Amino acid sequence: MLGDAEVIAGPAAVAHRPARLAWEQTGLPLLAQQVGAKVLHSPFYTCPLRAGCPVTVTVHDATFFTEPEHYDNTKRTFFRSAIKTSLRRAARVIVPSKATRDELIRLLDADPTRIDVAYHGVDQAAFHAPTDEEKARVRARLGLGDSGYVAFLGAKEPRKNVPNLIRGWARAVADWPHPPALVLAGGQGHDDEIDRAVAEVPSHLRLLRPGYLRYADLPGFLGGALVACYPSFGEGFGLPILEAMACATPVLTTPRLSLPEVGGDAVAYTTEDADRIAADLADLLHDEQRRITLAKAGFDRAKEFTWASSAEVHVTTWKRVASS
Repeated sequence: MLGDAEVIAGPAAVAHRPARLAWEQTGLPLLAQQVGAKVLHSPFYTCPLRAGCPVTVTVHDATFFTEPEHYDNTKRTFFRSAIKTSLRRAARVIVPSKATRDELIRLLDADPTRIDVAYHGVDQAAFHAPTDEEKARVRARLGLGDSGYVAFLGAKEPRKNVPNLIRGWARAVADWPHPPALVLAGGQGHDDEIDRAVAEVPSHLRLLRPGYLRYADLPGFLGGALVACYPSFGEGFGLPILEAMACATPVLTTPRLSLPEVGGDAVAYTTEDADRIAADLADLLHDEQRRITLAKAGFDRAKEFTWASSAEVHVTTWKRVASS
């Protein structure tokens, strides 16, 4: 038991997507009936078609409609259909930003009176301003020595715009006597353009792709960077920039979709174009005082986004549905 909540684990076999989707349509409604659930919440776009009780669904973003070119046909078709079905069948829909809500209304004629906005939060214990020891540990593990670096943390999907980040960084620092490295941490993803961009990087520049980092190393990695750069084409929320802000890292991102809701005036903005990224990143790297100012502003703003507040919105939504 967690407070007043009882956790009932699903079968281990549903770890794979086809099995999970099948169980969601059959086993999950049966389980909800067995425990006497008043509301069934589906946290990731899809929902049971015959649940036996009111259903709420989280739709994390609308980029399958706004940025369709960044998804393969199978994924795009599946999630477009799932979102339309959820908007039609769910008693209420929860989204992580006003931008996502507005896009669902604009593109799919969603009923605004049935959509609730629950911002994501950031775990201040897990993502915090790191100590010098935490920074040094990460630098040692990555073999960075005394080199400064620009950080990216996230999936290497086309929507994240990593190829233009690589090209922009290379152009921004190519003439530096001691150029900062670029460290692309996180899963490998499926963006083939990344390898082509890497092949264009001049030999005197250093680019690292360490893959997943240990969770305990993330504050040292983000907080030890000169800049955390995240020039995404669009996000449903933008958790990576919030996590970087919580680590007192100056952030450079784009003003696309939800990102200004998260960053506000506490981050620097660029566009998705490699040349613009190069110019804006160079300006930020050369301006230490601005980086210090952004790091403090971002750290303070990150405190406004808590998982407790997000949970309160969810509970309010479920109570509203249960009593209707």
